[in-house]
Amino acid sequence: MTTNKPRVLVVDDDQAVGTVLGALLGQAGYEARHVTSGDAALAALLARHIDLVISDVRMPGMDGLELVGEVKKRFPDLPVILITAHGSVPLAVEAMKAGAADFMLKPFDRDEVVYAVSKALTTVARAAERPPALVTAVGDEGPIAGTSAAMREATARLEKAAPTMATVLLRGESGTGKEVAAHELHRRSPRRAGPFVAVHCGALPENLLESELFGYEKGAFTGAIQRKPGRVELAAGGTLFLDEIGDVPLAAQVKLLRLLQEREYQPLGGTHVEKADVRFVAATHRDLEAMVREGTFREDLFFRLNVIPFEVPPLRERREDVPELARHFIAQISAEYGKRAKTLTDGALEILSGLSWPGNVRELRNTIERLVIMSAGDVIEARHLPAPLLGTAAGVVAALVPERAAAAGFDSLVAAREEFEKRYIWTRYQECGGNMSRTAEALQVERSNLYRKMKGYGLLPGRRTENTDQS
Repeated sequence: MTTNKPRVLVVDDDQAVGTVLGALLGQAGYEARHVTSGDAALAALLARHIDLVISDVRMPGMDGLELVGEVKKRFPDLPVILITAHGSVPLAVEAMKAGAADFMLKPFDRDEVVYAVSKALTTVARAAERPPALVTAVGDEGPIAGTSAAMREATARLEKAAPTMATVLLRGESGTGKEVAAHELHRRSPRRAGPFVAVHCGALPENLLESELFGYEKGAFTGAIQRKPGRVELAAGGTLFLDEIGDVPLAAQVKLLRLLQEREYQPLGGTHVEKADVRFVAATHRDLEAMVREGTFREDLFFRLNVIPFEVPPLRERREDVPELARHFIAQISAEYGKRAKTLTDGALEILSGLSWPGNVRELRNTIERLVIMSAGDVIEARHLPAPLLGTAAGVVAALVPERAAAAGFDSLVAAREEFEKRYIWTRYQECGGNMSRTAEALQVERSNLYRKMKGYGLLPGRRTENTDQS
């Protein structure tokens, strides 16, 4: 018999706890199943679709923290709530760092369980409603280092910013690796021994954002039967990463402003103001200056965030890094699936390096994962690449055909591609009447990225190169 009820898997070696939680969840409209070990939980997850996991922390064999790690490897979007009778702030920090969606203390009552489950499922549902490229950041999927000029420049700026307490605003298109940069800032900072705590602002509805950030006291609302620390407290001594800060509703921005400006906050239902001992790093794919002009983002909050602006370049502006990233992903994904690492031929790498990658590093990783899983043998050749990629590569850069590149006088694919890109940008710039913003919109790139590209090509007004004038 099928059911449309959300499925919750309860993992606890105590049969009584499993029975009680199962009954509570059943009364609240969920379909609950109980297993008594981490290994049994993984088997259950492989056997059928599960919407959420509630797990005890202390269990024989695989404990709850280890289970969270395994779940996040195999089912990255599946929320896990940890419960324990031995709660503490350090344990809560460890749970959040492992990837837990929430943390509850025993004993608990029905309202608390229902609130925690509803909140976790709501967060996942909100994220799923957004375009796929915006659901998650790249995280630790790829290295920030690269040999391209764009990445050398970005890394140099990161090294200067890391040792300070200054707020850093990471900007760039979706999938470029802003969360990777945030982790790198933390790792290179004096606070690296402290926790790195992320808050994905765009995935949280407005009514949950405040309680997630600041926590709440017992009795603050229905279901708050005990105090719960917020992400600011959990990040004490470390870094608080505010991802997709541009998605924070206007009404909630004033509370963020106070947090950044005064470095203090007040938990829901609390009577005392708490100090925030954190280093702030924020990220966005949005044009915050335009949002300020439109009145959808506070100007004072923007100034507080934009102390050290940091642009994470899109992958099409650092194509030289594609081979390094591709090999990194092959090694990483092969290890995850227990496969022998494959190799990419020069022809396959050349095509991959010539693509525009609108989804950036995330899209490249997804493509490599598909190739590792689906291609036969130990060598990935150009013919193994997905047909849409081959079509895009041929359409975007005509110089992919060696004879045409040679006839045009280019000695490499990179030189041919750059000349094509330069002429194409200048043509669209002229079509848009020399308006930088309209050109960026027509090319579907950020205005700051277009400016940097045109500056590099000598295409800014009064600085065109002789070569470009011969069009």
